[in-house]
Amino acid sequence: MSTRTVSATGAAPAGGRRKLTLPWILLIIAGGLALVSLVRVISGADDLTSVGQVSGALQLAVPIGLAGLGGLWAERAGVVNIGLEGMMILGTWFGAWAGYQWGPWTGVLMGIAGGAIGGLLHAIITVTFNVNHIVSGVAVNILALGFTQYLSNFTFDEAPGGSSKQSPRIEPITNITVPGLSDWMADLQGKHWFFVSDVAGVIGGLVTNLSLLTVLVLLLIPGTWWVLWRTAFGLRLRSCGENPIAAESLGVNVYKYKYIAVVVSGGLAGLGGAFLAIVSTGIYQEGQTGGRGYIGLAAMIFGNWMPGGMALGAGLFGFTDSLKLRGGAENVHAMLLLIAILLVMVLVWQLYKKKYVQAAVSGFFAALLFVWYALTDQVPSQFVDAAPYVTTLLVLALSAQRLRMPKADGMPYRKGQGK
Repeated sequence: MSTRTVSATGAAPAGGRRKLTLPWILLIIAGGLALVSLVRVISGADDLTSVGQVSGALQLAVPIGLAGLGGLWAERAGVVNIGLEGMMILGTWFGAWAGYQWGPWTGVLMGIAGGAIGGLLHAIITVTFNVNHIVSGVAVNILALGFTQYLSNFTFDEAPGGSSKQSPRIEPITNITVPGLSDWMADLQGKHWFFVSDVAGVIGGLVTNLSLLTVLVLLLIPGTWWVLWRTAFGLRLRSCGENPIAAESLGVNVYKYKYIAVVVSGGLAGLGGAFLAIVSTGIYQEGQTGGRGYIGLAAMIFGNWMPGGMALGAGLFGFTDSLKLRGGAENVHAMLLLIAILLVMVLVWQLYKKKYVQAAVSGFFAALLFVWYALTDQVPSQFVDAAPYVTTLLVLALSAQRLRMPKADGMPYRKGQGK
């Protein structure tokens, strides 16, 4: 028998690697915030960690996080869900369609239902008919886009204040602000002290004008961790993504758990779409998902298929996306210095690991960014718009070596194939 046992409450880390536990996540956040604070002081870009910046970043991170959470549910059961973008599109349309007629909370429920329908379609194609998961996901994305465009022509186009590409305005969901604490954090942040003001900006952004739906969404992250890693249901679901043949031999209905996971995945992506339509903009607009389903998938991969890491990835992408909304050129110019410092840290680490080629590449790009930062005051507007996508590529490139997906993720499975 192996000297390491695996309990129903969680699996031992693959290869003996340390798990990304809550203390480690908090340490990473604190270290990252200290680094951002240093860059803010050097560059003078005081809006990097302002209350408004953090609040905007959180609002932009929520849809990405929901898409990433949806991808995590599906892939932990062994189904690759490239169709997250299409399921978000369905969520935006159904959320807005119900929201402007019957209120925002009805819109939220219908957005979840719309995304779940897309998830059910993906499950039927991949689980029952065993079609390639990537092909199915792309098909769902195309179908969702065409279907919502078709529906808009005879629903929103005929509604007062709507058009074929836009819905009427939806009543907003209530925002909450913690009295006293919000003003105190804003005052502290305004003093621009090293680290202290940055912490105050982050806390202030979390307690100022926060949508009730945002609060509920944030609870889904620990909720997902508890369901998938602390319950027998979660253990069975994850076993379908690791070794479905072994799971079936122990009496697990693999098809059922895959269906549940993919439908939940679609529902979460649909909720992300409804959030975009109801909370972020207050209307449905054609193309408003803007690739967030794919970025959510990248956040999930960055987080190593774990809820905590996924939340960090979504926060990172939301933060870079929000930079262009508030002093975009100045803030993104400061981010050049931040990325250069991070690359120097990567250089030192690669030298320690005796990986000299990787260290040379990191040093070259670090020097390039330092020169770019020193010789310019702002970056081109095109680069500001591309910052979230460049960040996605950089993060995935730097984190690719430590990733471990579920062993049976994306692999075809037929009931009884192990007999």
